[in-house]
Amino acid sequence: MNFIRQFLGILLVNLAGVPQRIAPVLTIIIGVSCAVGVLVSMLAMGTGARRQEMGDASDDRVILATAGERVFQGNISREEAAAVLQLPGIRKGSQGEPIVVFDSEVPVEGRRRVTGNRIFFPLIGTTPTVTEYLPEMRFTGGRMFQRGLHELIASNSCVRQFTGFDLGDRRPIHGSEWTVVGHFDLGQAQQCSVYADVDSLMSTFSSNTYTSVSVRLQTPADFDAFSDAIKANPSLHLEAKREREVIEDGFKQLNAILNFVSYFVGTIMAIGATLGAVNSLYAIVDSRRRELATMRAIGFGSAAIVASVLCESLVWAIPGALLGSALAWAFFNGLSASPFGYSFQLAVTPSLVALGVVWALAMGLAGGLLPALRAARVPVTTALRAI
Repeated sequence: MNFIRQFLGILLVNLAGVPQRIAPVLTIIIGVSCAVGVLVSMLAMGTGARRQEMGDASDDRVILATAGERVFQGNISREEAAAVLQLPGIRKGSQGEPIVVFDSEVPVEGRRRVTGNRIFFPLIGTTPTVTEYLPEMRFTGGRMFQRGLHELIASNSCVRQFTGFDLGDRRPIHGSEWTVVGHFDLGQAQQCSVYADVDSLMSTFSSNTYTSVSVRLQTPADFDAFSDAIKANPSLHLEAKREREVIEDGFKQLNAILNFVSYFVGTIMAIGATLGAVNSLYAIVDSRRRELATMRAIGFGSAAIVASVLCESLVWAIPGALLGSALAWAFFNGLSASPFGYSFQLAVTPSLVALGVVWALAMGLAGGLLPALRAARVPVTTALRAI
C-alpha cells in the first residue's frame, strides 16, 4: 500500500469522525481565529497609515533638502532658493511663475477638544503657490492667507481634533497673534496641517533660512535632468528626492513601531492558540488510540499517520484564519485611529488576509507536530488487547 493511498485513507477517516470530536475541533478553530484576527487588525494600522499617505503622492513632485540633513530639517539660504527657480524641468503655474514652494517649519502647541491634552505639531510657513503644488487642497471655508500678514489656514482635521482653529480664532504664536482665516481638506490626509505665510513666520522667529523647498516638475521623467542640474551647480548644496520616497522614509519609524507591537501581541496570541491546538489534537489522538493502533497492525506506516494528523491540523487552521480575517475586516476595516497624534483609517487588505492564512498554517503545523508523532507511536498491542 503506497504512502499517498495510506495518507488519504487515514485523513478521510479522521475527517469523517469530526462530529464525534466537535469540541476539540472548535477549540482549534476559535483559537486560531482569535490569534489571526488580532494580528490582522493590528497590522491594519500600518497598512492604513501607509495607504493614506501614499494615496496622494505624485511622481511629478520633488522635495529638496540640505545635503546630508533630514528632509524638513534643512538650512536652505535665500540665495539657494532663488537659484532653484532657474532650474530646468519645473512646471509653470497659472500666472506663469514656477511652481516652487519654500517652507519653514516651527512647532506649535494644540489642545485636544475631548481630553484637553497638549500636543505639538508643525506650523508650516509656505508660499501661496502651495495651492498649485498641492492640487488636492480644497478650501471648505474662509480663504487663503495673505502674504505679509499674521494669518493661518488649518485643515479640517485640526478643527475636529483641536481647539482654537475655528474661523476667526486668534492664536498667540511667539508673542504675536495670528488669525485663522481658512479651512481646507488635503486629499486623503487626515493629520493636522496648519499653514501660514513663510515670510511672516520667518520674520516672527527671526529666521532667514528655509527648512525645505518643494518643486512640481513638468513630468515625472524630468526628475533625472532636474537632479543632475542641482549636482552640476556648485552653489547648491541640496539633494532632490521624489515625494513618494520622502513619505516612505518619514513613515519608517512609525511603521516599525506599529509592526513591532502587532507581531509582539500577535505572537503571544499565536502561542496561546498553538498550545490550545496541541491539547485539542492530543485529545483527538488519545480518543483514537485503538483505531490508530489497528491501522498500524494492518500495515499503515508511521509516516502516513504523521502526515495525516499534520494535514488535519492544517485543515482546521484555514477556517480559523478566514474567520479571524473576516472578523478583523468587519470590525476594524475603515476604523479611525490616532496613535502618536497621527490620524488615519485602518485597512484590512487581501495581502494581510494572505499573511493571516500563512500565520494560521504555521500555528497549525507547530500545533500538530507533537500530536502527530504521538499518533505514529501508538503501540500495535493496544489494538491486539482490544481484540
